[in-house]
Amino acid sequence: MNISVVIPLLNEQDSLNELHDWIAKVMQSNHFSYEIIFIDDGSTDKSWKTIKQLSQKDSNIKGIRFLKNFGKSQALHAGFEKAQGDVVITMDADLQDNPEEIPELYNMIISEQYDMVSGWKKKRYDSVISKNLPSKLFNYAARKTSGVKLHDFNCGLKSYHKNVVKNIDVNGEMHRYIPVLAKNAGFTNIGEKVVQHQARKYGVTKFGMDRFIHGFLDLITIWFLSRFGRRPMHLFGALGVLMFAIGFAFAIYLGIDKLFLNPFGRLITQRPQFYISLVTMIIGTQFFVAGFLGEIILRTKQDKKRYLIKDQLNL
Repeated sequence: MNISVVIPLLNEQDSLNELHDWIAKVMQSNHFSYEIIFIDDGSTDKSWKTIKQLSQKDSNIKGIRFLKNFGKSQALHAGFEKAQGDVVITMDADLQDNPEEIPELYNMIISEQYDMVSGWKKKRYDSVISKNLPSKLFNYAARKTSGVKLHDFNCGLKSYHKNVVKNIDVNGEMHRYIPVLAKNAGFTNIGEKVVQHQARKYGVTKFGMDRFIHGFLDLITIWFLSRFGRRPMHLFGALGVLMFAIGFAFAIYLGIDKLFLNPFGRLITQRPQFYISLVTMIIGTQFFVAGFLGEIILRTKQDKKRYLIKDQLNL
């Protein structure tokens, strides 16, 4: 099979028929063998009913329905597990991603041998204040932190070689950082393509300020995991040594001062340096304990399912 199109969605019933027809037209005109995997992430409208109807008239349609809303990352993870195509295309269900981009995204993986290609919505039709400016700030921070030189990390339209999606673990809300996850896994040939962005035709955006804040928190998380995820003691141990050394230096200073320089001065417990020494050595010890606990958890953790599937179609 040439292409798997993975589409996570939440309450997008109005756009699904049009999106399916558009994708099918592109695939058939380019003679691709394909599958379309819709992942219903706990929709409360008639999205799943629409997917069932589409699957009855088109055997290329496959569906996964979550028991409740588990998030876009979990939806992508489920889609990646089921995808059978040589190239996997992800896109949003709101018709803001253009299926006409699929052939070139496919060719960039097959012919130009990229591991993955990320779309870049250079011209956007979103609100400048609520989405465009925060997105630019977020992408700048992501580039500087991760070292992956992309303009638009959060674009839903991406293409992947099948080896990428089968070897990365998309969890939490890490769908924004799939290029970083791919790089950390060793897939470093990451390309970018300017793609057409379209104004939303149906429904309302799921983007809010909370997602903007969560994005930066996730950026810190992925920076930590990429550098110290397999060796937490390297970070916490270094901080522990630093804090303990500061505290111990103050303790030595107080001891020398009391014994040799000012034996009849104030009691050690009446000097602020005593409490600085005590607190920093305690914090240093806590950092060491955190490092040990991190190493123990890393060696004993068991993978746990992060979502529950209620129903499936053609899978």
